[in-house]
Amino acid sequence: MRYVPALAIACLLLAACGNKPRAPDWQMNAHDGLERYVKAYLGGKTRVEASEFERARDELESTGQPGLVARAELTRCAVRVASLVMDPCEGFERLRADSPAVERAYADYLAGRIAPPDVPLLPPQHRAVAAGQGDAAAVQAIEDPLSRLIAAGVLFRTGRASPQVLTIAGDTASAQGWRRPLLAWLGVQAQRAEQAGATEEAQRLRRRMALAAGEP
Repeated sequence: MRYVPALAIACLLLAACGNKPRAPDWQMNAHDGLERYVKAYLGGKTRVEASEFERARDELESTGQPGLVARAELTRCAVRVASLVMDPCEGFERLRADSPAVERAYADYLAGRIAPPDVPLLPPQHRAVAAGQGDAAAVQAIEDPLSRLIAAGVLFRTGRASPQVLTIAGDTASAQGWRRPLLAWLGVQAQRAEQAGATEEAQRLRRRMALAAGEP
């Protein structure tokens, strides 16, 4: 799944990787629904993303496997962190007790409170940031655009996002055409510019936000 973050949900949900029997319908439907959800969320299409997520979660619930549903909830939390929406990951927390250690570690990472012994459980691209090596170079080195935004969001959540990280995140969202995170990251840059008295820079960023939002 191109858009879904580093838990590799695509391969976990699609058992049809390689020369194996055709995956059950629920796997295909959940995979496609989550992919459409992420794409819609990042694009700011609120009604579409809500319906696609519920459709995907319903397919996963049919298996009775908490770990699969937990991955879907973590996907939802991850794209929110990438867009600077820092609400608690309540959907996952209701499943935490029955979720594998890998999912619990990723949830703690998104919340900005992962314990050092759990860092190796994370996908490789997130380990440097989780281990405290949260500079702009570590974020820029993450090849996957969504994972890069998620890492930047974690740094922002923990108060470690430098101006360079904000710029990287904004540029990443812009390059992908992801309206929701772009507006969020530009908004933070504009606020910081205003606080620093950089009025012209703040105005420039606000104009970019208006353009991205489709405002006249």
